[in-house]
Amino acid sequence: MEQQVLDLLAATQLPAEIPRKDAESQLEQLYTNEAFPISLVSIASHNSIPLNLRQSALLVLKAFVLKAWSSSLDDYTGQILISDANKEQIRQTLLAIVTSGDQDRKIISAASYVVSKIASADFPKSWPSLLPTILHLVPRTNNGQLHGVLTVLGDLVEDGFDEEQFSESARDLVKCLFDVAVDGDKKLTLRALAVSIFRACFDTIEMVYQNNKVSVKQFMQEASDAWSPLFIDVLKMQMPTMPTEDDESEISPVVVDWRGVIALKIQVVKALEKIQQIFPQLLSAHVLLLFSSTWEALQAHLGPYHALYVHEDRQGRLEDADRLPYTLDFLILEELDYMQGLLKAPQVKKELEAQLTSDGATDGNSASNWVFQVLRTLVGYSQITIEEEGLWEIDVNIFLSEETSETANYSPRNACADFVRKLCDWLPTQALGSLLGYTRDIFNDETASWRTKEANLFILKQIMDEFNSEDRSVDPSVARSYIEYIRTAMNNNNDFLRSRGYIVAGTLTTASGDTLKDLAPEFAQQSLNAINNETSDIVKVSCIRVLQEYLRTLPSSSARDFQVQIVAAISNFLSNLDLSNLSDNEDLLDTLVETLRDAIMADPSLCLEHNALDVLFTMASYGATSFQTTILVNEAFESIATSMAARGLDAYAQLCAKVFPTLTGALDVADLTRENALSDLALSLLSSLAEHGPEPLPQGFVATIMPKLYRIIFSDASFNLHQTATTSIKYILVHDATQLLSWRDPETGKGGLEVILLIVDRLLGPSVDDNSAAEVGSLAVELVEKAGSEQLGPYLMQLLRVVAIRLSTADHASFIQNLVLVFARLSITNAPEVVEFLAQVEVEGPTGGTGLEVVMRKWLENSVNFSGYDSIRQNVIALANIYKLHDPRLIPIQVQGDLIVQDTGRIKTRSRAKQEPDQYTVINVPLKLLKVLIQELVHSTSPIRPGQNIAADDGSDDDDEWEDEPNVLDLGAPSTRSGKVSFIRFFDVADSIQSELMGYMDESRWNTRQWDDETQTFLAGFFRSIATELDFQTQYTLLNELERDKLNKIGQA
Repeated sequence: MEQQVLDLLAATQLPAEIPRKDAESQLEQLYTNEAFPISLVSIASHNSIPLNLRQSALLVLKAFVLKAWSSSLDDYTGQILISDANKEQIRQTLLAIVTSGDQDRKIISAASYVVSKIASADFPKSWPSLLPTILHLVPRTNNGQLHGVLTVLGDLVEDGFDEEQFSESARDLVKCLFDVAVDGDKKLTLRALAVSIFRACFDTIEMVYQNNKVSVKQFMQEASDAWSPLFIDVLKMQMPTMPTEDDESEISPVVVDWRGVIALKIQVVKALEKIQQIFPQLLSAHVLLLFSSTWEALQAHLGPYHALYVHEDRQGRLEDADRLPYTLDFLILEELDYMQGLLKAPQVKKELEAQLTSDGATDGNSASNWVFQVLRTLVGYSQITIEEEGLWEIDVNIFLSEETSETANYSPRNACADFVRKLCDWLPTQALGSLLGYTRDIFNDETASWRTKEANLFILKQIMDEFNSEDRSVDPSVARSYIEYIRTAMNNNNDFLRSRGYIVAGTLTTASGDTLKDLAPEFAQQSLNAINNETSDIVKVSCIRVLQEYLRTLPSSSARDFQVQIVAAISNFLSNLDLSNLSDNEDLLDTLVETLRDAIMADPSLCLEHNALDVLFTMASYGATSFQTTILVNEAFESIATSMAARGLDAYAQLCAKVFPTLTGALDVADLTRENALSDLALSLLSSLAEHGPEPLPQGFVATIMPKLYRIIFSDASFNLHQTATTSIKYILVHDATQLLSWRDPETGKGGLEVILLIVDRLLGPSVDDNSAAEVGSLAVELVEKAGSEQLGPYLMQLLRVVAIRLSTADHASFIQNLVLVFARLSITNAPEVVEFLAQVEVEGPTGGTGLEVVMRKWLENSVNFSGYDSIRQNVIALANIYKLHDPRLIPIQVQGDLIVQDTGRIKTRSRAKQEPDQYTVINVPLKLLKVLIQELVHSTSPIRPGQNIAADDGSDDDDEWEDEPNVLDLGAPSTRSGKVSFIRFFDVADSIQSELMGYMDESRWNTRQWDDETQTFLAGFFRSIATELDFQTQYTLLNELERDKLNKIGQA
């Protein structure tokens, strides 16, 4: 059996697909053979077998365990395929592999992961000896064996233990880890691994804490008292001799010591951060010592950091096989982030404020104060490294991603930016004043490097951004003092310092308000000149980006004057680029589009007088595959369309004449049967043009684009093209139904109404999927409202019948909502007619019945998942109107009621959810109507308003100033409603509220939280109006306690 399995494992690694897949299939067929898992673990334990096949055996064993070991595992397939005796043999063999001490780390890692999965199912009931065995081994093993034992412990903590299992073993586990971490005779990396596992325990401890706060706090206090001295000692630990490049290539003892100390320090800082995050009060007695120790470490590490990364190009961001980081840059990141957190500690704040007071410099402008020292250190760690310099010179896109903080590469420079913003939020005046003093020192020092000056201005930009975002005023004298140094930077020979000068000039001008507004035109013109004349792309793109700052600062008249120059500069920049690579440089493309967008928005009406739209469309064509770029292009175009529509029909017609050839041409040449990002974007812009157009639309608008839309909908195009084409037709109906309905297709001779009916019929047909037809409901209801029964005639009933039939088979939530709202909109004013019509419709199929049965089931079972204020409001009014009919035909219709909660005491995994699907009660439609409306009432009376947060009450009396303590506002309380809600008028009759609400259906006004309050008002009035009805009183007794309680609160208000 072993040889057969070994041959199959070897075949699974063949490059040829057919034999590889055949081998994988044969391995799965062996699952039912009792000897199969035994063979796998035997292969994994033999050192004579090649490493890759042993790894493969463990991976296959893992898959087998997940599928066939226990019903408690997520991927369990329904049958246990291994005996208890074989389980025991496999458990012991795997544990022996992990703890033998002579195995490759890859084998240990793979075997340990399988052990953790088995433990999650078997420990402690079927494998009670697991944890005692491991804990017993820890003090008795050599370094090789200890590594395997710790690996198992780590996997058990992360994947193997549930909360109950962890609680029972936590004390012994943490004590075992502490003994390893504190043992100076152990390898440094093993001590680091022990600290890492201790930190991982906190995720489970946090969950246990929710149900057992007192005992967990006591346990954590004991653990903290034991671990804190160790943590402080490690923070103070001196760095060993820094290895040379030759040392690193040979992995000499110097390298081992260097990496070990760094790995241990990193894990200690990470553990401290975790404790601070969850139980900050535990460290309050040591917080000043922790702060000073971390600060001293940061200062001590600055020299080695510069030697490794600023003066040399050593490799950073490295981890070992156990995922333990061991390079200095990672340590600096952790220390900077931890320092940020410590600044929130009350004791630290009090001590630092006292030091500032004793210095006597309220503006912080003193080289002896701690703010100055911190900023000097941050400038040191913000310097551009050799690696960054090389990457940015090669790829300006990387420079922009770092500059905009839209990068996954979180570096010490990024961490310093975060740190200084936090410091500035606390001590803005002192931060700016201290940095000015340090700026003078640097720029007046002829020996200061360009890197130091650039980093100084980089930190200044972060402070200015913080001032700007918080609307703080900058001292005019301080602002003007920086101008000299900014001009010096702008004229420096180094590209990076020069670009930083241009960037900070814009940021300082914006943040200083009126102080430097007289310099904005000059700096803007210098930036434009640099775009056209500079040789460095770094400087050019920096100037293009900073123009966005000036466009926000300049008076509107000046901004309009710059529009032509900016468009010309961007056009000139594009002409010198290799446009074939532009789509790969997303950050550069987005910067160009953003600046062009801002220039256009200075006065969108001027874009017809120059080539702004041509430049925009050129960039759009290369960025069509980028989600962010398409958003920016749509945003710019929407502004143009809105501005032109506001100027009148003639201006809008000129815009259409200019853009139609480009946009419709993109659709004409596109292969609609294949995914095409450019055609998606072109259609999206046409849709925006229709959405924001005037009423009526220019003559010829419909004739120009309707044939394109018709072709798209009747093609096998992607679902998003179908959706966008459908919404475009809807917008045309909204703005100019007359032109659309009177239009006649020259090719087919069909009129506009017939074309739309054909489109609706096509989208509602069985050949079109839910995604493609997602917007057809909106189009259908708009057609009904605009054309009316007079023009639709017999087609109206046919249309509604097709909608009801399609609803019976709809699965996607958004599509269901879209179709349901057809009947909801009609029910707002014609509920009796809607119910009467649906009662006469017959829907065939397994989910069929009368139209009333089909629609009400889908409607009520999906109603609570509807999204969008406008849709929710319309839905609430429609359902209330249907309930008030008290139509006897609704009573026999059975729908899904409340979820039946089955408390099995076990977590419901994915596999168990498939085997045991949720069960619901069955109730009739009138009762379900009430339940849905009450649920919407619950939603609408508990919104979270802007500036509000939800506070977590842990039942403790700890005064934790490290975390925000937001106030909770109960919007359901009568006092809140009377004092905070501006539009609360309870009516005895719901109809009066309905008419009030329906006057605000235009989308330009409903996107605020106030509309939820108005829906609440409607619902409160509705329930009061039916409170005395006999039917309601009978149904009230069938409601659950929460629902009755909510209604009672309305009655008491």
